Amino acid sequence: MVGPKAYIHLDRLIHNYRVIKDQIGGNPIMGIVKANGYGHGAVECSKVLVNEGCKFLAVFTFDEAIELREAGIETELMIFSRMQRDILADAAANDITLNLAGVNDVALLEDFEKESGTCPKFHLKVDTGMNRLGIPFKKAGEVLQKISANPRLNCTGIYSHYATADEGDLTYAEWQLEQFKLVLSLADEMGVQFKYRHFSNSGTVINMPHTSYDIVRVGMLLYGAFPSDEVPTDMDIKPVMEFRGPIVSIRRVKAGTKVSYGGVWESEKDTTIAVVQTGFADGFPRAWYEGGYVTFKGKPYPIAGRICMDQFMIDIGDDNLFIGDEVLLMGESGSNSLHMEEIAQHINSTTYVISTGIHGRTERIYLF
Repeated sequence: MVGPKAYIHLDRLIHNYRVIKDQIGGNPIMGIVKANGYGHGAVECSKVLVNEGCKFLAVFTFDEAIELREAGIETELMIFSRMQRDILADAAANDITLNLAGVNDVALLEDFEKESGTCPKFHLKVDTGMNRLGIPFKKAGEVLQKISANPRLNCTGIYSHYATADEGDLTYAEWQLEQFKLVLSLADEMGVQFKYRHFSNSGTVINMPHTSYDIVRVGMLLYGAFPSDEVPTDMDIKPVMEFRGPIVSIRRVKAGTKVSYGGVWESEKDTTIAVVQTGFADGFPRAWYEGGYVTFKGKPYPIAGRICMDQFMIDIGDDNLFIGDEVLLMGESGSNSLHMEEIAQHINSTTYVISTGIHGRTERIYLF
């Protein structure tokens, strides 16, 4: 197939998992494989992680969880989306851990348990300052009391989520940690025990290793990219994805030739323009055209004009590139590299947005 290709280096995923494992002192990892494994392929990446000893995976939606179960993945599995009544029976049947994130969710589970005689596993999420999903901090005691009073409710964990753990100033993150500790102390006083307590993410693996608790949630670092440009980048992680696009047309143009929509790019001298069959519909970030580039055999070539929906152009000068050559859009292959972090910083975006945005006609090819 002619079109963009994402070469997924599963050996690098294994490498990253082991590096992270060492970084956190061997603590268990919850591998985050939501959003199709951050664009890398949830099923394939999950199989590799489980084979490496990862005993807990997490996704966002129930459908994502069922996809993994149908693929034969039997490890512990959690969903982060808000609990819904229509998935409770299937969650219990498929051993999927749910997210109790609202005060009324307790009654939902109690009613279901009375009707069915069973209750799916769930983790209690406490909002310590993200102000997204989660039991409000002031309501935590009330919910803990309800859980304590009903042993038929199958609560196996408690967790929260940082808002600023991947930033340079960790003051707010440390405050959130103190809030979480208060809730844990309250649970201890009430005799509520949890198999899992978790608060860490990719940012805390680097910035706040003292927050590991029983299991460490890791997403972006597994895939070989750093969560922000404010964290140290000295961990030996490797980009799992190598995103490439094929050259499908080459033409010689005169100085002063305008290229692409709006004519905002103009050749300064006689040069050669190559058309790459990848566009923003495939996840190549449109904003990258201003000052952006691709590489081929270690040499950078500037993007010529605005990135189109299905393709874009590059200025290859007088070099000998040919139709069928695949240029590197992001990733790493030997000395040929263009890291996602550089693109994210340049276009004022994040590695999360770029990674999960690679879709469209992109073919994924899995390599070991």
